[in-house]
Amino acid sequence: MNESLENYLLTHIDPEPELLKELVRDANVNLLHPRMISGHLQGRLLKMLVQMINPLHVLEVGTYTGYSAICMAEGLIREQALIHTIEKDDEMETFIRKYLNQSEQKEKIRLYMGDACDIIPKFDDDFFDLAFIDADKRIYWKHYELTLPKVRKGGFIIADNTLWNGKVTQKVDSNDWQTKGIIEFNDKLKEDIRVEKVMLPLRDGLTFIRKK
Repeated sequence: MNESLENYLLTHIDPEPELLKELVRDANVNLLHPRMISGHLQGRLLKMLVQMINPLHVLEVGTYTGYSAICMAEGLIREQALIHTIEKDDEMETFIRKYLNQSEQKEKIRLYMGDACDIIPKFDDDFFDLAFIDADKRIYWKHYELTLPKVRKGGFIIADNTLWNGKVTQKVDSNDWQTKGIIEFNDKLKEDIRVEKVMLPLRDGLTFIRKK
């Protein structure tokens, strides 16, 4: 997508909330990898998907700045609905809480600091209606396998970055473990008969998964 088409698209969807604009500016100045933020288009999509699915409990694996958690919380309709979001990097906690605490959605978001591989198993099976996986690409499949039992039948998982900047179609360096992790995830998911799946070339690749 060229820049002019992307700008046209962004000016013809709902505007990015001011708090999220501030978060993005802050991230670009102070964080090493601000491109990891979901961004305006994907954020508005996540909000609408949550509105469409109307979940009671949403799991997010990989909070990063809290941008996507806030977007998904915007879409929650049910009175007791919650986002349960997990971040492993404890150095991000101050940044995350700075924006969660300013958000109108703060009461709808529960932040867990720690390793998702330790935290996810503590939830009951069939607890989540929707999960969003956007964490360590090297162990994407492990996160998926831990998450799937926690999602109810008919529930959804969204996996981010599944095109990984196009690297999934290129020769992979022997030490590029993140690309290898994404390729492993895509290849294994293709053969997973427990779910239905479709991959979209939106931003860095989004795969939508429905548990049978």
